[in-house]
Amino acid sequence: MITLRNIQKSFDTLQVLRGIDLDISKGEIVSIVGPSGAGKTTLLQIMGTLEKPDNGIVSYDDINPLTLQSSELAHWRNRNIGFVFQFHQLLPEFSVEENVAMPALIGKDPRSKAFERARNLLDYMGLSHRLDHRPAQLSGGERQRAAVARALVNNPKVILADEPSGSLDSHNRNELHQLFFNLRRDMGSTFVIVTHDEQLANQCDRVIHLCDGQVSHIHSTNNISQ
Repeated sequence: MITLRNIQKSFDTLQVLRGIDLDISKGEIVSIVGPSGAGKTTLLQIMGTLEKPDNGIVSYDDINPLTLQSSELAHWRNRNIGFVFQFHQLLPEFSVEENVAMPALIGKDPRSKAFERARNLLDYMGLSHRLDHRPAQLSGGERQRAAVARALVNNPKVILADEPSGSLDSHNRNELHQLFFNLRRDMGSTFVIVTHDEQLANQCDRVIHLCDGQVSHIHSTNNISQ
């Protein structure tokens, strides 16, 4: 589904990525691990079309979105990629329901359809009693589940998550990890997760190890049935 070929990226004189080749299949849950400075977040941003590589190809089902004009790319990204961040990035002035519906509204979906999808996802996340609450009124685990719902609202091809459990306690971290596998089981979701959490990494189908801007090795965990 996702193909990366010879991805290279430098910032000034610092070469961060040195020729990354990766293939991600539909329905996979893949983790990207490595020491700080290895290029994990930069790679995720390029995969998410938030950054452009200096060289190389990013392909989604044989479409290279980075060849699109900026407005077309923004629309394509809105429809095909969901993002989950370490600190959820929910908008504090909006309700949980409004936050989750936001990508669909930005994508010009009818308001009724956007909010119906948001409510269905929040119900799935166990947050139907929190629709009208502001993010500050939620626990850390609830905020991150709401962020996952927001990432899913446009039924994207892939969810890209950057340290999604990094700010959570052990209980909420375990709940979030299990949620990812439930979403794959129930919705066929694909996840690419940058993480320092060894437990999460080893629960994924494959672990991609980066070092000095290159893939040092990849190993399968045989967790596909989880």
